Amino acid sequence: MINNEEFQDEIGNNHISSSAKNPVRDDAFDISDDEKIERIKKDVENILITLGMDLTDDSLKGTPNRVAKMFVKEIFGGLNPLKKPNASTFENNYKYGEMLVEKNITVYSTCEHHLLPIIGRAHVAYISNGRVVGLSKINRIVEYYSKRPQVQERLTMQIVQELQIALNTEDVACIIDAKHLCVNSRGIKDIESSTVTSEFGGKFKNEQTRRELLDYIKLETKF
Repeated sequence: MINNEEFQDEIGNNHISSSAKNPVRDDAFDISDDEKIERIKKDVENILITLGMDLTDDSLKGTPNRVAKMFVKEIFGGLNPLKKPNASTFENNYKYGEMLVEKNITVYSTCEHHLLPIIGRAHVAYISNGRVVGLSKINRIVEYYSKRPQVQERLTMQIVQELQIALNTEDVACIIDAKHLCVNSRGIKDIESSTVTSEFGGKFKNEQTRRELLDYIKLETKF
């Protein structure tokens, strides 16, 4: 009989998500970023003191504040809906009808199970249905959804869904090839393995179209 703590460990160690959306509470933004930083600062201080670290040391005394600001302003900044990029689209006046692929987009995310980095590349493609999006907006969408505690499968889906809404087409695809430091630096400690996830919408569900996309990117991702 597996107990609740063992069950939770099994989910985390096997990197299984329990939700297709980021599990954010309704009151997540009832307090300001400054208040969040102060709360997290105290928690980080407690962790370091519990570990036996001397916070009077010049190298460590600023660490709680640095970590708190990093959590709120940087690596988890994508939790804040106010930071969502405006994916402005434009009419496809030049009538380009083939797939557009933006490949090797840098992914820096954080595993929600161990709060360790996920580092890799995203390859995003779409076929215009009369609208096009600025190339940098694709990168910004990837960055926005990456900057939160994540599961790679969910991140892949969120990128596709966001572009499908912006472009008013199902013909969007995303492939992510990434290393998880929760696998590479702890547990099995396999530094060579990476995880590949994909989400194919509309025409990309067609085998020939999907093969064309894979030929474009060739999955030659390097870290």
